Amino acid sequence: MAKWTPKHEAPEPLEGPVVATITGGTIVWFVLFLVQLPFYGWFDDHGHTWWLWTCLAGGGLGFIGIWYVRKRDAALKRTATQKPGEREKAASDPK
Repeated sequence: MAKWTPKHEAPEPLEGPVVATITGGTIVWFVLFLVQLPFYGWFDDHGHTWWLWTCLAGGGLGFIGIWYVRKRDAALKRTATQKPGEREKAASDPK
């Protein structure tokens, strides 16, 4: 099993414009839904209505994603501004 032991530590995760990325993706899903909506009859005739509902589901789940990443971003910023002693107290404080 020593063969699989890591030889170095894992790098820190990359942070980027997560909120903007998720918001942009959500907008794309809703635009795709709205663009396809006038062609509902064609999709229905050919058995492809799932395309519309997939776009709508992507947009809806995107709203959940936006909420999640905004809360995460706020928590990361709040933690970054705390002093080391406050972080330990906040981590051990059950709320």
